[in-house]
Amino acid sequence: MYDLGPDLDTEVQPGTNILLSGPPLTGKRSLALDVLAEGTERGDGAIIVTTKDGAQRVLSDFGKRVPYEGKPVAVVDCVTRQQGLGDIRDDDRIKYTSSPVDMTGIGIKLSEFLQAFYQDRHIEQNRVMLHSLSTLLMYADLQTVFRFLHVFTGRIQSVDGLGLFAIDSSAHDDQTMNTLKQLFDGIITTREDGDPEIRLASD
Repeated sequence: MYDLGPDLDTEVQPGTNILLSGPPLTGKRSLALDVLAEGTERGDGAIIVTTKDGAQRVLSDFGKRVPYEGKPVAVVDCVTRQQGLGDIRDDDRIKYTSSPVDMTGIGIKLSEFLQAFYQDRHIEQNRVMLHSLSTLLMYADLQTVFRFLHVFTGRIQSVDGLGLFAIDSSAHDDQTMNTLKQLFDGIITTREDGDPEIRLASD
């Protein structure tokens, strides 16, 4: 089981994918990082796919929660190359895609990290977050994003991982939200006033 930490006080089955939905500035990214950090302290792998912030900022924020040196913590950075920042190369901790549009590249880099953690290092529990789906939907149509997520969530399921996918609920219409919700086993809703609420399909 995956313990989601004190903020959510919930355990979920391996292979669970959760949509993290709420308006801007309601702490979705912070909550997702907390859930991953909770796992890192227990020896779980953590993979962060970022379409908004560069890898260095993500790792800096993650490091404020839990020391990650020598731990299985990795980032798929979809931002830095698009900004044209120097000559950057993949390493054991960070892999880069050309931009958030490069969904094939994102899928490949995620699979490489999952293989490194799950198969090569025998880490049985791996937590993955993607921040944010709203960025993907700015660059691609709903059908393309849906197909990408169908593969992405299936990959997490296949290794008994935990997936957290953040979306800015106020940026998309009901049809978009309802279409995407079909792919997930539960939803965490964040609010401007009050604690996050979790609803699982099994409830």
